[in-house]
Amino acid sequence: MKAVFPGSFDPITSGHMDVLTRASRIFEHVNITVMHNARKQGQHLFTLEERMNILESATAHLSNISIDSFSGLLVDYMHLQKRSIIVRGLRAVSDYEYELQIAHLNRQLGDVETVFIMAATRWSFVSSSMVREIASYGGDVTEIVPLASAEALKIKFAGVARP
Repeated sequence: MKAVFPGSFDPITSGHMDVLTRASRIFEHVNITVMHNARKQGQHLFTLEERMNILESATAHLSNISIDSFSGLLVDYMHLQKRSIIVRGLRAVSDYEYELQIAHLNRQLGDVETVFIMAATRWSFVSSSMVREIASYGGDVTEIVPLASAEALKIKFAGVARP
């Protein structure tokens, strides 16, 4: 079976990598899909191209992974790719409530199933938004993101005046 792991990945974290690595052991192939939301234009730290480059570097060691991007409804992408399984990571109960709604909508709209993989406890507090905030203040994020993300964050915030 083949699955799709969608997200904004701005940037990819160690929690994402944990879920992705475990999904790559379960599924024959996992397609990481960087979703582009036109309504969020200008709200991402990294461009779509930068996020895809970071993902390429961070996942180079995983042989059954591919990276793609899509703008539109995830269910439309699923149909285009002839995929019926979405992989989503869960960190806490609060994630579950939101993800459950999305999973039900995706099933209703596109007849696709969602498989939830619980992030390892050590990553349950890590989110891309928190990583971006820590990095913006010059904090060390090397323990909570892949090297590719840490390097990209360092470059992105180089020379930025900190509050």
